Amino acid sequence: MKKQTVISLVLLLMIPVVLMLGGLVFSLINPEIAAGHPNYVVNYHLLNTLKISSFFGMFAVAAALWVLSCFFLIQSKQRSPWWLLCAAFGPFGFAALAMLRHQAPSDKNRHERFLQKQNKFVRIGYHVCLFVIIWMLADQAIILKRNLMIRYESARTGVPVAQIIDQQNASSGMWAFGEGLESMFIVVLLYLIWPIAFDLAGSWRQKPPVLVLEKP
Repeated sequence: MKKQTVISLVLLLMIPVVLMLGGLVFSLINPEIAAGHPNYVVNYHLLNTLKISSFFGMFAVAAALWVLSCFFLIQSKQRSPWWLLCAAFGPFGFAALAMLRHQAPSDKNRHERFLQKQNKFVRIGYHVCLFVIIWMLADQAIILKRNLMIRYESARTGVPVAQIIDQQNASSGMWAFGEGLESMFIVVLLYLIWPIAFDLAGSWRQKPPVLVLEKP
C-alpha cells in the first residue's frame, strides 16, 4: 500500500466520526438554558449562533476530509490535480478516481497489472460489474444494519418489532436520507478497499508453500 492510499483511507474513515461528534455537540447545545439568567436575549443569541455554527462547521470539516481523501487518492495514482473536480460528484466521482490507471504502477500492484493485461472492452465490463456489485453490497449492508438495529431497539425497549417499523415508516423520508448517506459512504469505502484486498489476495495465493522436513 502506498502512503497516500493509507492517508486517503484514514481521512475517509474520519468523516463518520466527525459527523457523529458534530451531531453530539449540536444536540448538547441548548439555547434555552439561558432562560432565567441576566442578559437572556444576548446569551440566547450567542448559544443559538454557536449551535448553528457547530452544525455548519461539522459539514465543513467533513467536506474538507472528503476533498483531501480524493486528493491523496489522486496522488497515489500520480495523476493531475485537475481530477480533484470529480470530488464534487460524490461517490460517483470517487468511483471514477478509483478507476484511474496508475501512471507508474509498481511491480507489487497486482490489481493494476491485472487491468493492464485486459483489452479495453474487458476493462470496461470489469468496471461496470464492479460498480454494480459494490452498490448491491452497500445496499445489502444497509438492509442488514437496519434489521439488526430494529431488533436491538426492540430488545432494549421491549417495543415490538412491528411497532418500531411503523414508527420508521412514519418518518420514512428522514430514514431514507440517512441510509442514503450511509450507503454512499460504504460504496466509497469499498472502492478504496477493493484494490487493496485484490493485492492481498494475490499475495496470499502466490505465497510459496512451506516445506516441512520430518525427522527420520
